[in-house]
Parts: sequence; C-alpha cells; structure tokens
Amino acid sequence: MLQPFARPIDPTVTRYCRQLRSPPPRPADVRREAIEQAVVQVFAVAGHDLRRTTRGRARVALARQVAMYLAHVGCGLSLTETGRLFGRDRTTVAHACGVIEDRRDDPVFDRALDLLEWAVPALSTRAFTAPATAS
Repeated sequence: MLQPFARPIDPTVTRYCRQLRSPPPRPADVRREAIEQAVVQVFAVAGHDLRRTTRGRARVALARQVAMYLAHVGCGLSLTETGRLFGRDRTTVAHACGVIEDRRDDPVFDRALDLLEWAVPALSTRAFTAPATAS
C-alpha cells in the first residue's frame, strides 16, 4: 500500500489545520481588548484613553468612535451591546457609527478601516496559535 507521507501526521498539526478552516468567531466571542489593541496601534492613542468616561481630545474621540464602529458594524454587536462594552449609551454608538460612515468617503481612512475589520477577528478570543513542536 502506498503511504502518502513518510511518517504519520502529528495530531497537533491536524487540530491546527482544523482551526484555520473553522468559521470566524461569533460576535459574542469578540472582546473589547482585541478591538482596542488594533485601534490603539493604528491611531497611536493610549488604551486607557479609549476607556475614559469623558470625550477627551478629538484624536482619542475618533479612535473610540472607530472602536465602537468595529464592534457594531464589523462584529455584528447590537448598539446596546456595543454601548455596554464601551460604557456608552446606544445613541452614542449610533452617532459614532454615522460619523465613521461619513468619514469612509476618504479612501485612506476607508482602507485603514478595511484593514482593522480584517485584523480584529485575528486578535479576538480565537486567535490562532502555532502548534507546539515535539522535541
């Protein structure tokens, strides 16, 4: 009988490949930390600034609006869930989403949001880890 591989496939590699084929995380699995981590890197603001109860500087407010937009539009959370996640009212989240939609007319801003929408699921709770190698 012909063996397709020189040695048996490691079960760890098999599990890793199945993870790569599995569907993206459900909205309930998405964490605020994953969104914040991506937004903090792109907008160069401090994570604690995003969580403040006050509006803060315009740059921080925009970054927070992007984070709320990603949670609502990109991850499918309701306005209420998103508001609860960021300590804001659902109407504030609705306003933030409207502001970000208007800013998407700028091609550079739109491309940055496209990249963030792609990156957030990879940073969420089901981020893939490389299989351990046997020593």
